[in-house]
Amino acid sequence: MFTAADIMTKDVATIRSSATVAEAVRLMKERDWRSLIVDRRHNQDAYGIITKSDIVYKVIAYGKDPCKVRVYEVMTKPCIVVNPDLGVEYVARLFADHHLLQAPVIQGELLGIISLTDIISHSNFVGLPRTIVLEQELQDAIKKAREACAKTSPRSEECAAAWDVVDELQSELAYQSAKTIEKTAFEEFCEEFPEAMKERVYDNWCSG
Repeated sequence: MFTAADIMTKDVATIRSSATVAEAVRLMKERDWRSLIVDRRHNQDAYGIITKSDIVYKVIAYGKDPCKVRVYEVMTKPCIVVNPDLGVEYVARLFADHHLLQAPVIQGELLGIISLTDIISHSNFVGLPRTIVLEQELQDAIKKAREACAKTSPRSEECAAAWDVVDELQSELAYQSAKTIEKTAFEEFCEEFPEAMKERVYDNWCSG
């Protein structure tokens, strides 16, 4: 699964919050950027962001002089940031929930910026949808869980941990495909090995 670090743009520019909007526009034009990250004043400060939309909606639309308006007057701060280890589908969900067009990728320091274009251009969701990947991961996890239980016992901690992984994958797959789980893989396992229901760690796992 691709992460934000895999598809982000590393060539990212920062600008001072005290800079003028005219300076921000000039920098955007020079590098063909849609947004600029507003640098922190100190290490404990938060990053901000100024976008072309901010400039159009808050400066140009009101006839303000971009040479007099400062970045801090129209920027968003603190801005929503993305963890570099976040999976692309979760980045897309974050963008959808907050109506984002781009966001900085930060882990202690600024690593890059990610945009809608990056998500569409560099992820493989068209060629390999997440549900297909999850289905394969689920089948692999079920196989490993059965092997772990066969090697130890249906009531062992190793068996329980393996089925925990299966449950998480099956829940994620159901969410991604918007389907209800009629019977979990573990419930099917319980039908074959009823003794699994006797172990406390499986309490409430097997309803049938």
